Amino acid sequence: MSVNQNTPSSKFNQKEKKRGSMNRPQSGIIDTDYYVGFRSDIENESLSPAYKTKLHTLFRQIEKEFDLLYQENQNLHEKIDILKEKIERDPYDKPDCVDFENNFSKALSKKLSTSSQKSKTAHKLKAQTSKIVSSFKTPNYNCQLLKEYNGHKDGVWEVSVARPGVPVIGTASADHNACIWSIDSMRCLLQYQGHAGSVNSIRFHPGKDLLLTGSGDNTAHIWQAALNWDVPKGHSSEEELEGDEVDEKSDFNRVSTLRTPFIEFAGHSGAISSADWLAGAEQIITASWDRLAIMHDVETGRMLTTFTGHDGELTYAAAHPTQKLAVTSSRDTTFRLWDFREVAPLVSVFQGHAETVTSTVFTREDKVVSSSDDRSVKVWDLRNMRSPVSTIRVDSAVNRLSVSASGVIAIPHDNRHVRLFDLSGQRLARLPRSSRSGHSRMVACCAWADDPVNGINLFTCGFDRRVFGWSALSMKD
Repeated sequence: MSVNQNTPSSKFNQKEKKRGSMNRPQSGIIDTDYYVGFRSDIENESLSPAYKTKLHTLFRQIEKEFDLLYQENQNLHEKIDILKEKIERDPYDKPDCVDFENNFSKALSKKLSTSSQKSKTAHKLKAQTSKIVSSFKTPNYNCQLLKEYNGHKDGVWEVSVARPGVPVIGTASADHNACIWSIDSMRCLLQYQGHAGSVNSIRFHPGKDLLLTGSGDNTAHIWQAALNWDVPKGHSSEEELEGDEVDEKSDFNRVSTLRTPFIEFAGHSGAISSADWLAGAEQIITASWDRLAIMHDVETGRMLTTFTGHDGELTYAAAHPTQKLAVTSSRDTTFRLWDFREVAPLVSVFQGHAETVTSTVFTREDKVVSSSDDRSVKVWDLRNMRSPVSTIRVDSAVNRLSVSASGVIAIPHDNRHVRLFDLSGQRLARLPRSSRSGHSRMVACCAWADDPVNGINLFTCGFDRRVFGWSALSMKD
């Protein structure tokens, strides 16, 4: 993945490097840098040819052993991944608690030390009981992968769903492009190329054919998304379109491109990580790496208010669908609730996470759901936000989540999985993932659709450049 200076993806790069380092043998086995340097020193020394030949032979043997150890290490990691896949095929037999394995092994060792015969009997009884109990467990949700949207040349930061009745989705990518896709045909209908940096955020206007994007070029744009459904290659009458471009190396066939924004918003000195429409869509709020959030007037593009207080880069911004409220998330481990209903905006600071807060969203039940790199998701009540009403512990860092109209939380993980929970913290399902389906790199964002199209009601995107459309339906309906 190519990363430019305007792409706020250091989080992903650092975690990918960490994951890659886990696949290499520990330096305690063989320190290659030491031997390579030692070999160069030997070549500079005045040693006899026979002695040099003997040393080189030894070094070749050492390098050969190192290659064998490295290959063995790789094979072991592949076997571990296969075993993890088998374990996660039945997510209801293993809780999401990180310390489950350690606690279970300690308890089992204690039983074994007491009585080996008793342990064997208990083990057999537990195995039989587990089979009986698991036979009564049925998945709460049926999840299937139905569509795949290909064409982006770099990681996809965000996916957004249009208002009900408009069967399209929007995607924001680190390849500097934002795209509008037909949900049913999987075809890219319009490609916006107006930004000079990574496009990190995309949101549809609640009532018009307009989109709001935030970028690593420190600006936010509103652009026209008038689409002619009868003629997919049609041009917008209000914007400058350059259509019918063909890219043989991707699935972008006859894609119209747009480079001119309807209006541009400036004022930030750092990359804009997220932007959203405030209730009524007369103002927008932008969140940036410069630790500031700014409210802009949509009609004039003028900055109305600058919000300060965060001690770290802002990672996300979301507005309440009906009230003049917004939340901003930050790397300072907090999120802030901004109330614009008064002349002087009010702010509340919430400290519930131990690491970066990656997203915070409102629900229709007047709740707020926050996600974090600390491997937790917390649900808060707007009427009393002193402490979370429920906490979901998971096994991997969480990215930009989404909550459905029925209160189902779709949680995207760094470990390539997407899990579904309800607002009380009960686990419902995990989206299927294998070598042939699902994301192959960390999942960056999820988005529910209020108006499903041919059964598709959930969308996910990630840094494998792929966007998926899923059917996630309750088995009880």
